[in-house]
Amino acid sequence: MRPWDAWAVRGAAVALAAAGLGHTLWHGVAEPGTALAFAALVALGELARRDHHEHRAASAGHLPAEDRRPAPLGSAAALTYALLGEAAGHPTRHGALQTVAVVFAAALAAAVPYIARGGGHALDHVARRVLTVAFAAACFQPLHDSGRLEDLTGRGPCLVGFLLALLGLISLCDAVLAAALARAGTGWPYGPLLRDELRAQLGIGSAICATCVVMALGVAVAGLWALPVFSVPLLLTQMSFHRITEIRVTYRQTITSLARATEIAGYTRPGHARRVAALSCAVGRELGLSERELTVLEYAALMHDIGQLSLVDPVPAGATAELPAAEARRIAELGGEVARRTGVPAEVAVVVELQADPYRRQPVAARIVRTVNAYDDLAAAVLHPGGSLAALEQLRLGTGRDHHPEVVESLARVLARGGRARVVPARPG
Repeated sequence: MRPWDAWAVRGAAVALAAAGLGHTLWHGVAEPGTALAFAALVALGELARRDHHEHRAASAGHLPAEDRRPAPLGSAAALTYALLGEAAGHPTRHGALQTVAVVFAAALAAAVPYIARGGGHALDHVARRVLTVAFAAACFQPLHDSGRLEDLTGRGPCLVGFLLALLGLISLCDAVLAAALARAGTGWPYGPLLRDELRAQLGIGSAICATCVVMALGVAVAGLWALPVFSVPLLLTQMSFHRITEIRVTYRQTITSLARATEIAGYTRPGHARRVAALSCAVGRELGLSERELTVLEYAALMHDIGQLSLVDPVPAGATAELPAAEARRIAELGGEVARRTGVPAEVAVVVELQADPYRRQPVAARIVRTVNAYDDLAAAVLHPGGSLAALEQLRLGTGRDHHPEVVESLARVLARGGRARVVPARPG
């Protein structure tokens, strides 16, 4: 998705929000108590999200899908209002446009603290919320208001099945929008981004859909008193997600600190491990790796030189790319053994251990780490006065045995898009 496509998405959200606000101001707010209750719940859920992008900006350019701070309470409240047909046994009259207006106002109010901290991505989150809710309300409200929904499904299990099917379609719409905005903001391939978003929807998305159906049916029978009852479990789930994210961020920071041991000891150049990790993740994105594969790749790239701590005589400038194959392989094997002792996942140790092998015997992550490490070594002024272009040409000459051609060309494309300046982009929420 190109940047102007993202502006089209934002423009559509602005147009819908303007239409909803204009309609609501002209005709007045239907059932203001219900509207206020749902607006407060949406705002509370969005505020509880506590955006994590400050951690992402310090990372190697990605965060696993399961670590993206979701707003399940805000999502469930917004979708419940879009799919609400009755309250305490009385038909509702808010309609699709008022639904958009209420959700937009609540989401925008909750986004103000993020925007004040410089989080421009919060506006993309609001746009995504508006479009998703507008789609849900447009599918449900006209059918309900005309009475055709009751004729088709009645009030029993068929209605529940219809709501679940509709929510599944809405989740797909939300994943498409999230991946599209991420593609525009990062330049990463759309396919892997969509796959990761869909995988995330299977987790917290299923809880959101189930809670939304229960809340809609509960409010229809018991009124607004059902909202706090069914919101508490989802709020606790949201807090659990936050806690898990903090643990994973701390774990990554520990691995980063361990990787810096080679720099502190003078074995490698300052910032080498972080540069290799950031560029490796960008190349991995280009090749379509999943979020879990990117996590393994990042950890392995951070620790790829850890075996040099076992050397008596340091390698000049830590540049293992210029070493004989046997010596490079010995250092890699030592690094794999050290990695295993640190308690990182077994896949990380395997990548570290195999990074110096011929690429035909390597997993994809090891191929990427080997090529990116060689590039960073060769592009350093002390090793290669020709800079990045000459370093890429030398990597291409090694595609017969040392470097996989597809990895080298993916690295070239990443560098052509702006190189290291684009490795750690800001991603929409």
